[in-house]
Amino acid sequence: MKEITKLWPWFAAVCSGVLYALCFAPFNLTWFCWIALTPLIGAIWFSGTGSHHSWLRSLLLGYVAGLTFFWIVFSWLTTVTVLGWFVLQFYMAIYFAIWAWFCDLVRPRAPDKKRLRAASKWDQMLVQARTAAPPSVQSPWTKSTSNLRLAFVLAAVWTTLEWLRGWVFSGFGWNGLGVALHDNWPLIQITELTGVAGLSFLVAFANVIVITTAYRLVVEARTRVMRPHFDFTVTMAGIVGVLIFGIRAAQVAPTTKPLRVAAVQSNVPQNQKFDPDFTRRIFDQFHRLSEIALRSNPPPDLLVWPESSMPGPVLSDQQSREFVMDLAASSETDLLLGTIDVDERNAYNAAILISDGGERVQVYRKVHLVPFGEYVPGRHNVPLLAQIVGDQVPADFKAGTEYTVFTLTNSSVHVAPLICFEDTIGELTRQFVLPTETSAGANVLVDMTNDAWFRRSAGSHQHLANAIFRTVETRRPMIRAANTGVTCFINQFGRITQILQDDTGSTFTEGVLAGEIKVPVEPEFTFYVRHGELFAKACTAITLLSLLLVVGFRRWKRA
Repeated sequence: MKEITKLWPWFAAVCSGVLYALCFAPFNLTWFCWIALTPLIGAIWFSGTGSHHSWLRSLLLGYVAGLTFFWIVFSWLTTVTVLGWFVLQFYMAIYFAIWAWFCDLVRPRAPDKKRLRAASKWDQMLVQARTAAPPSVQSPWTKSTSNLRLAFVLAAVWTTLEWLRGWVFSGFGWNGLGVALHDNWPLIQITELTGVAGLSFLVAFANVIVITTAYRLVVEARTRVMRPHFDFTVTMAGIVGVLIFGIRAAQVAPTTKPLRVAAVQSNVPQNQKFDPDFTRRIFDQFHRLSEIALRSNPPPDLLVWPESSMPGPVLSDQQSREFVMDLAASSETDLLLGTIDVDERNAYNAAILISDGGERVQVYRKVHLVPFGEYVPGRHNVPLLAQIVGDQVPADFKAGTEYTVFTLTNSSVHVAPLICFEDTIGELTRQFVLPTETSAGANVLVDMTNDAWFRRSAGSHQHLANAIFRTVETRRPMIRAANTGVTCFINQFGRITQILQDDTGSTFTEGVLAGEIKVPVEPEFTFYVRHGELFAKACTAITLLSLLLVVGFRRWKRA
């Protein structure tokens, strides 16, 4: 029993990682997000607190929770590289460890002996009378203001670390705490103001209040002194307030116009996409599926193919160019597709829009490349990294520099041509929506992606969960054309209006998704579009200020 008692904090840390991972595909038990962090917090606050090295213990507990979470939730990376999946999480878990260290740093501590000796005799008698079993009535857990302050600081720290994870070393900000709520449309409407950071703050705040409330009830049961739980009441009121805001926001009906769209999902296995033996088969497949889309009455205004659709670069490879241009010339539909673009020195992951029967071509070169997916950082300086990745990334793409907005033949429709994981990055997506000297900004988001790397794993569904928030942040609808799934249409409130599935409900299929989306005619710019991650940056300032105040107070107290 003693050994089990010693190990319970580590089991609790693992439990937090598991609960957090269960919020995402393929499990989708999203309600666990409200309690996922509580076992870790309890392990930090209520075990080993007397040790001078409790901060190190907290770091390790957080690291264990982080490893557990990231190893489970990103297990789909094993379809590409088992070693890469295993090694990456040792870096990702650092953010959990830092948060756990903060939990220990700001952990409420009972009044010390000096303060008790300085108190009046009556206070001392009161304390002694009600401390037959610790903790005492003087416990800081019984103060609502203290608990609210504690939750506010730790939620700000969590939000800061998620924001940093999204851009440090190129960033991998997938599956933040707020993303777990992707299918709760009333709650996610707040992201038009705060981005996903606001949701992560809310959920982290609630986790802290859950455990402080539970422990406070234990304290009050022992001391038989009950006080109003304003901290819990304020938290519930905040959640209800966000719900009401979301319901009201979703009732606003902006002026829109219909756009007929067809998205092709070719379901080409990754090992066939650039194999010359499958070139003719790929051409026939896209021709057949596109004919199905174009034969609809009326035909679509826009036909979208996924990322890296063609076997060769469309603008430089003769076979691919002839196939695409012949199809474009045979219809009056604009064709948007992902391809490789090359110049004298570099290759780019790109998107092109072909209109006017092939006479007009617009090109966008992907701005944000995925490390170890589209390039290997330090390929020539650190050869080991290239060896780990192997032949999955034989050469590096070059990043584009311009946020190019495409204009359809219907000149009132302006498209943000996002490629692959770009639809998971709020700061990047809003750059397409902002007006410039040459563009009024995009009023439709289109993502062309190829998740065939991850086969029939949870990767594509996690990708979609992260992408949904771009529509709410910008109040622009999104068209997703995927090679193997998930192909769907999402409205400006983050609700999936149409999705491509087979008869069994699987999104891993071949087919065409056709329908209408509502394009805002005179769209407004949300607070998030105008100011970006301002909320996350404010949380960063709060984190730094809290760190300075706590460290300064500790030093003053010791002096």
